[in-house]
Amino acid sequence: MKTWDVVIVGGGIIGLSLSIELNRRGARVLIVERGEPGREASHAAAGMLVGCSSETPAALQPLAAASARMYPEFVRALQDESGIDADLREQGALVFPPPEHVHHRPGFTVESQLPVPLRELEPALADAGQPAFYSKERSVDPRALVAAALKAAKHRSVDISSGNPVTALIMSEGRVSGVSTARTHYAAPTVVNCAGAWAGQWSPLRLPARPVKGQMLALAAAHGLLRHVIRAPEVYLVPRSDGRVLIGTTVEEAGYDKRTESPTIHRLQREAIRLVPALEQARVLEAWAGLRPGTPDELPMLGATSISGYFVAAGHFRDGILLAPVTARVMGQLIAGERPEQDLSKLSPRRFKGC
Repeated sequence: MKTWDVVIVGGGIIGLSLSIELNRRGARVLIVERGEPGREASHAAAGMLVGCSSETPAALQPLAAASARMYPEFVRALQDESGIDADLREQGALVFPPPEHVHHRPGFTVESQLPVPLRELEPALADAGQPAFYSKERSVDPRALVAAALKAAKHRSVDISSGNPVTALIMSEGRVSGVSTARTHYAAPTVVNCAGAWAGQWSPLRLPARPVKGQMLALAAAHGLLRHVIRAPEVYLVPRSDGRVLIGTTVEEAGYDKRTESPTIHRLQREAIRLVPALEQARVLEAWAGLRPGTPDELPMLGATSISGYFVAAGHFRDGILLAPVTARVMGQLIAGERPEQDLSKLSPRRFKGC
């Protein structure tokens, strides 16, 4: 029977990136994916790469900042190996804070927070007088990024089993020896759980991962209508280089329900048009919902578990696309027995009882 050095459970951007990192280190890797690689949270994401913001938990900020710095080289390597353009954009974001944040910051004006007047930065915006600030950050097309990572992994002879949910870890003499699925089993001395919102669905450890639903839509806008990502309290807009504009998103505790709801989609569209009136003429291309992998403290689980040979890289919530490069780096180091270059102590899965 064929064996591997590492079995990765989950073929989203985290699992794919880690498979490439481990392959670079000489490991024979198998990805076991319950559905189709890259079609869950990674497929649904908007791709904003916010290295550090007020919404990023303090314990996550060093990791987020490091991953944002790694992104240009991360994308360049995947594009070179796959030939697929991931649409990494560097125009930055215009952020419109909630009114209560403005009121608590004396002197917060458009003129003091932007490099040039708002009207020059984004002529299509409805209200050029509202308080805003510029954030130097990138965005990427997650679907193209996943396609590039998948092609690169296959090019490196990473094995992939699709449509095959894992049902349990296989144990031998107190440590991991592989995984079982409904159809078969796979042998490896190391298993990494990268299964996102499904990370807690098999024994013996029930990791506290849960799905957090987000609904979004995409419009076919006039080419070049928006240059920057627009982030407002009610909605965000993410332009793509081909003219599409993504609009999101909601945060809903709805279990594994991925259905879209017309009132929610229409509300997001109305908010986007309020910010950019020209979007009223834009055709709706698609509406979808994704399931972010949440945890009780909204921090990812990165590290070893109480079971020898069993590691976790899951629960990235809204930051899976952003954190892919640094997650692959530090988990690769940890699995190889090296000291990770980032402190993972506050992100260990062992912070949760029974893990």
